[in-house]
Amino acid sequence: MSRLEELITELCPNGMEYKSLGEIALSIYRGSGITRDQIRDQGIPCVRYGEIYTTYDIWFDKCVSFTDESLILNKKYFEYGDVLFAITGENVEDIAKSCVYIGNERCLAGGDIVVMKHSQNPKYLSYALSTKSAQSQKSKGKVKSKVVHSSVPSIQKILIPVPPLPVQEEIVRILDNFAELTAELTAELTAELNKRKQQYQYYRDSLLTFDKRGATSQTDRQTDRQTDRQR
Repeated sequence: MSRLEELITELCPNGMEYKSLGEIALSIYRGSGITRDQIRDQGIPCVRYGEIYTTYDIWFDKCVSFTDESLILNKKYFEYGDVLFAITGENVEDIAKSCVYIGNERCLAGGDIVVMKHSQNPKYLSYALSTKSAQSQKSKGKVKSKVVHSSVPSIQKILIPVPPLPVQEEIVRILDNFAELTAELTAELTAELNKRKQQYQYYRDSLLTFDKRGATSQTDRQTDRQTDRQR
């Protein structure tokens, strides 16, 4: 029996409990608008809703954008462990994409972002909210149009499994290890692919480089080797 199975048997004898985000949220609120013109090269870290779709994975520890805090009138902050939802998007399938912040700085949440505070394992929530089941709940009832919207009440209704913290931590450990192995394999495959591309380019150029007699340089080398053997 694996460590995870042991924990589930010990701590979840009656099965896995599902809860709505509304039940586990300590607080949930919308961010405040940060315009493109208010983005700076330095200042307080911030996230605009579009970056959740284009820049961040299911969790992140550093913001790519900054702003001058004095420019933002209605400041809405987020910090370590908070979940961010983008409640405006361009298609039903991706609406309310979420990510979890695991950095150490206090940051500002832009408009069309919902921030959820909680007492669960942050990375566990990031994995749980990225599943097909969670995404189908985020998309439920949404209508295709140029702009798709979600809301705080819709997000509060999302149901996810919420095991005790030791189980959450073990699930995170397993998934983190798997993600690390996947990244290593991807790097190895990329390196091998680059090697094969270099080999292809070498032989392509060799086979398509001709001398005055019309023979390719590759053919010349083969002929030279045969001549050497005959000698």
